Amino acid sequence: MKLRCKYPSDWDWKKLGDACAIIMGQSPPSTSYNTDGVGLPFFQGKAEFAELHPKVEKWCDAPNKIALPNDILLSVRAPVGTTNIANQKCCIGRGLAAIRYDNYKYVFYFLRSIQQELDNKGTGTTFRAISGKTLRETLFPLPSKETQQQIVSKIEELFSELDKGIEELKTAQQQLKVYRQSVLKWAFNNVAQKEYLTIEECCTHIVDCLHSTAKFSPTGFYCVDTTCIENGKIIFEKVRYVDEQTYTERISRLKPVQGDILFAREGTVGTTLIVPPNVNLCLGQRMMMFRLKGNVDSKYLMYFLQSTLFKTQYLPLIMGTTAPHLNIRDIKRFEVIVCPIDEQQQIIKEIESRLSVCDKIEETIIYSLKQAEALRQSILKKAFEGKLISL
Repeated sequence: MKLRCKYPSDWDWKKLGDACAIIMGQSPPSTSYNTDGVGLPFFQGKAEFAELHPKVEKWCDAPNKIALPNDILLSVRAPVGTTNIANQKCCIGRGLAAIRYDNYKYVFYFLRSIQQELDNKGTGTTFRAISGKTLRETLFPLPSKETQQQIVSKIEELFSELDKGIEELKTAQQQLKVYRQSVLKWAFNNVAQKEYLTIEECCTHIVDCLHSTAKFSPTGFYCVDTTCIENGKIIFEKVRYVDEQTYTERISRLKPVQGDILFAREGTVGTTLIVPPNVNLCLGQRMMMFRLKGNVDSKYLMYFLQSTLFKTQYLPLIMGTTAPHLNIRDIKRFEVIVCPIDEQQQIIKEIESRLSVCDKIEETIIYSLKQAEALRQSILKKAFEGKLISL
């Protein structure tokens, strides 16, 4: 099949299903699942994917559909299009398809180049999914085997250089985290008029979230949980909503207001931020709220709770591995270094003057990482347009 367009004229095009073996996953009986290593590794979907090879979390002793080493594993259900490479014989559930081709890296890079296109082809309301028919009919460029290998080699050469740059950026990010902690430690170790108070002594109210999963809505009031927070901020693009009735239920203990401290006691234990102004929100699962007395500034406490001086108190007391968490009773007893309010405000200024430099560097790094990923997609696009190697 020839296509007249911007692609090299000597490239053939075939439907993916004609060029490759495609095995659509099928879920085996749930009674066949185990975590004891019995049977084949069992992958259900993107949740088990890593950067290149999936991580084994469960096994299956009665597999229906099997992928072989070097098969490309493609997520066919929410999200559609994400890929990994099987590094061992495994069982695949209905969230995956296995795609088998001699030059597996060539088809792997091709699928990564059209990931967004595949996702756009997904249908369904509850779970977006792509059908086996749609996958098999996807057009696949086929230059000569020699050219395919040249394309793979060039992609990997460029990706290797790109990955070195990305690794340097991520190393710089880690160094910034170390510097942030050194700033906080320096600030609180140099408090002049210090006394030690427990969290409970610093607060007028300590409120834990309702121990139930909120019923989420498409719109409404913000429900803040550990999935949408980082130290110092809410990631509003990730926040989910609840309707008015659920919101009212979840603020029945106390409505969060500007200046209250939010603290994650489960999952991402220790993540701390301040309720921003002009926002109506309620606590999702795993969140606590501290309302402070007048002798403690919200920012001062937030920075202290983010410091290693505080972390060293709670890290030994975290319980659970699957769902790490802190006991509320212990949290109330943790100690805070407190000083007069005017000294607190001076410490805040000293901290923020130094961390503002970190923030600007962090923004530059994040932008550079996004640019690197854009470049990665550009390399793949050019590769499968025949523009990456000299033909």
